[in-house]
Amino acid sequence: MSGHVTAPAAALADELPTWVTLLRAPNPGPMTLDGTNTWVLRAPAGEQAIVVDPGPADEGHLTRIAEHGPIGLILITHGHPDHTEGAARLSGLLGGVHVLAADPAHTIGGEPLTEPDEDLGGFGLEIRLLGTPGHTADSVCFLVEHGDERVVLTGDTILGRGTTVVAHPDGHLGDYLKSLELLSAYRRIPALPGHGPALADCAAAADFYLAHRRARLDQVRAAVAAGASTPADVVAAVYADVDRSLWWAAEWSVRAQLEYLGVDPGESAPGVSGLEHM
Repeated sequence: MSGHVTAPAAALADELPTWVTLLRAPNPGPMTLDGTNTWVLRAPAGEQAIVVDPGPADEGHLTRIAEHGPIGLILITHGHPDHTEGAARLSGLLGGVHVLAADPAHTIGGEPLTEPDEDLGGFGLEIRLLGTPGHTADSVCFLVEHGDERVVLTGDTILGRGTTVVAHPDGHLGDYLKSLELLSAYRRIPALPGHGPALADCAAAADFYLAHRRARLDQVRAAVAAGASTPADVVAAVYADVDRSLWWAAEWSVRAQLEYLGVDPGESAPGVSGLEHM
C-alpha cells in the first residue's frame, strides 16, 4: 500500500449514466495523465447542460464543449489552470454563462461557492456542493443526482489513476484526509475525476487513498526518526520507488506531510498547477 501508486484506486466504471458525457482536453502529460476531463451533464428532455471544469484555453476543446449546447452553467472543482484556464473564454462563447467556483478569482457572473451542502440544483439535475479542501484550499466536489442515478465529480481530490498532489502551503494534508473521510460515505457511487478514467465506487477509492496516505506518513515518520532533516532527504528515503524525474513533485507532498506531522517543512514549494502520482 505504501509503494508508488500508478493504478486506479478502485475498479473502473463499466458504464456511466446516459446524461454524462466526457470531453477530454488535449493536454496529456505526466502531471495531467491523459488530459483534463471536462464533464458535460445534461438531464433528458432537452434541459440545458452543466459543464464541470472547462480545462485549458485550447480553442478546439472549448469549441467542442460549446457544440454540446445549450449550456446553462459552468462549475469549477478547483483553481488550477489545467481546469480553469478556458473558463472565461467558454463563458463568452456561450453568451455569458455563469462560472461558479469556490475561489472568487475564478467566479464569473455569480457568487462564489462557499456553503458546504449548498443546493446548486437546476436544469433537471440535483447538485450538492461538497467542501473537500486539501489538494488545494479551494477544492470542491459535486454530488449530482438524476432520478435514481448519482455520480460524484471529484476534480483532483480523487483521480482515475494514481494519487494526487497535496502541495504545501496551498494544499493541506489534514484537510485532505478529512475530505477523503467525507467522500468515503459515497458507497457504490461512480467517481468522475479531473483526470483519468471514471471509477465505479467513490468510497472505495477514498478508502484506498486514506490507507495509502497513512502508510506514507508512517514512512515519513520513520525517515525523520532515522535522521532525514530536509524534504529532499525524506524524498530520497520514502520515494525511492518513484522515477527520479518526479522527485521534484514528490517534494511538494513531503512538505505537506512534514507540516502535518509538526515538522518545519522549510521553504514553500513553487507554484503547482497540476498533479502527481504520489
